[in-house]
Amino acid sequence: MPIVVQKYGGSSVADADKIKNVARRAISAQEKGNQVVVVVSAMGKTTDNLIKLAQQVSEEPDEREMDFLLSTGEIVSCTLLAMALKAMGHDAVSLSGAQAGIKTDATHSRARIMGIEPRRVIKELDKGRIVIVAGFQGITSRMDITTLGRGGSDTTAVAVAISLGADVCEIYTDVDGVYTADPRLVPEAQKLDEIGYEEMLELASLGSKVMHSRAVELGWLYKMPILVASSFSNNPGTLIHGGASMEIGNKVRGIAHDLNVAKVTVVGVPDKPGVASAIFDPLAKASISVDTIVQNASIDRVTDLTFTVTKTDLNKAMKVIAPVVKSVGAKECVSDTRLAKVSIVGSGMQTAPGFAARMFRALYEAGINIELITTSEIKITCIIDEAKTSEAVRALHKAFELEKGV
Repeated sequence: MPIVVQKYGGSSVADADKIKNVARRAISAQEKGNQVVVVVSAMGKTTDNLIKLAQQVSEEPDEREMDFLLSTGEIVSCTLLAMALKAMGHDAVSLSGAQAGIKTDATHSRARIMGIEPRRVIKELDKGRIVIVAGFQGITSRMDITTLGRGGSDTTAVAVAISLGADVCEIYTDVDGVYTADPRLVPEAQKLDEIGYEEMLELASLGSKVMHSRAVELGWLYKMPILVASSFSNNPGTLIHGGASMEIGNKVRGIAHDLNVAKVTVVGVPDKPGVASAIFDPLAKASISVDTIVQNASIDRVTDLTFTVTKTDLNKAMKVIAPVVKSVGAKECVSDTRLAKVSIVGSGMQTAPGFAARMFRALYEAGINIELITTSEIKITCIIDEAKTSEAVRALHKAFELEKGV
């Protein structure tokens, strides 16, 4: 019997009526002859509210206890969905991440899945039950609860689908697919029928909220097709798979933006071997991800080194960097949080010239200054003033004529 893995985000289980809607969708999938596993996020703003509550109790909550606290959000929606299914006459069982066999490393707040032992899930499916798994969480070898970071329920769903040998992982959210840009900023944005893993990974990494980047990366690695669709309609969604059409009309597939950007500049760094390693090694050991890195030209063997991190990691990064600044003989370390990044993404860009010039011209004509630039084969990203984000996204969408379809 085919196995279907469905994942529902926080907006899809935000209240009792929406939980009942998810239950009906799961029942419909089972009645089509499938074994059904449903992965759920916490209800609505539950995670945000728990974080605020923890910060009222402690300015710097212990990471282990924070994971234990945040894991309860998914447990609530998980059990409520199981109750709704039983009330509708369908057998169901709710499982925590640990009960579902999700093993992680010990990095609290952003743990990575090390493996899944799905025996319990398979056992429950074989009893004819709909299995509800709490997303976003797992357990370490020392039996500590961990969370996978924001968007981690997507990763849970894809990993569970892979472990069960499902044909596809269905991600249901409050939008009906992947768009060329955020439709809230660009009303003319077009929904994509399909997109390749590589392009979707870049869009997710660069700020697209539709899919979590680690989930896309996992799907790509194991060739698990991922369908992104709305939980509030039956409209066809976007299929993320091995590759979109070989020749697409528009080489740029989408515009991504991200407001969770902070810039760190180490001023007056001695230009000598080993300094970059001395700066970035401690950040890596603290599990702080660094994005754009720019080093100015050296003058009198002294330079400035700038890099970006997420705003949520900024305070931690500044604490890690403070002793390093002194040890390498740099002048000071300063930061700026009033930034955002906008990016154009498309695999077709690698075979055609002129995209950077077109992007820079569009931003210039919109009166938007570029602070930093980073590129790869299929993306170009600019760091800009946060206040100009909406204008930048609209200007780029228009410049690359994405409203005409891709």
